Amino acid sequence: MSKTRERIRESNLRYRHSLGQNFIYDEDLLAALVADAGVGPEEDVLEIGPGAGSLTKHLCGRAHHVMSLELDERLIPLLNAYMAEQNNFSLVQGDVMTADLAELTKEMRRPFAVVANIPYYITTPLITRLLTSDLPFSRLALMVQKEVAEKILSHPGEEGWGPLAVRCRYACDPYLARIVPAACFTPAPKVDSAFVVLPRRAEPAVRVREEKAFFQIVTAAFALRRKTMTNGLCASLRLSREEALGLMRAAGLDERIRGERLTLEEMARLADAWKELRDAGKDERGNS
Repeated sequence: MSKTRERIRESNLRYRHSLGQNFIYDEDLLAALVADAGVGPEEDVLEIGPGAGSLTKHLCGRAHHVMSLELDERLIPLLNAYMAEQNNFSLVQGDVMTADLAELTKEMRRPFAVVANIPYYITTPLITRLLTSDLPFSRLALMVQKEVAEKILSHPGEEGWGPLAVRCRYACDPYLARIVPAACFTPAPKVDSAFVVLPRRAEPAVRVREEKAFFQIVTAAFALRRKTMTNGLCASLRLSREEALGLMRAAGLDERIRGERLTLEEMARLADAWKELRDAGKDERGNS
């Protein structure tokens, strides 16, 4: 039995399924995950969901400093005791979905890495929050449900291609580090997991005149799956069919193409056309 598992048992702490608590105790796997994350001695790490601290200690062994954010208040004394000898560790109790992450990380070296073994039920909201924040992270290294990893790594026309994949590929260059079978966790979840790494791009994957317009087009692209992009534009942007067809022509796109088949480049062209149409409308109202 691993020392960490022993600590959990001796503390009489019960795993909270409501918080998605599934811990890894295999020391070789933990070391491999830290290597996959690419953490180096000059880098700080924001760890989300340290749990029992198994991965945390390995992170401290490679990073300059590790700040861990843990929601479950019952784990705080356990973590503090376990990490007491680590002089490059700090712990904060709080909810990553509501915490002021900019304030929490203001003293950390920039850019820092984000490493997380997060509850699967907040995976998409959390990734979205991180990618839409101004946090200066170098990459995200995340343990996610295998099915979610497949979505993150999907391409245009594939089943998983959707808003999450677009947002991840727009800001990052994601790749699969390894599959982690359910049996590696305690308690074992019902599905396998995957460790994915999302290095942040120096610049977004495509140039757009306005990010807001780009993500409005992304929403429209997947609003009516199996329908044409023209229909998606009408439904999401409240355009007439003629206006939607005009946008498609301006972007050089076939009016019959489905939104779920559009590439980032095609979405960018459509977003620029949409921005131009909105700006023209503003000018007309201003001159009337």
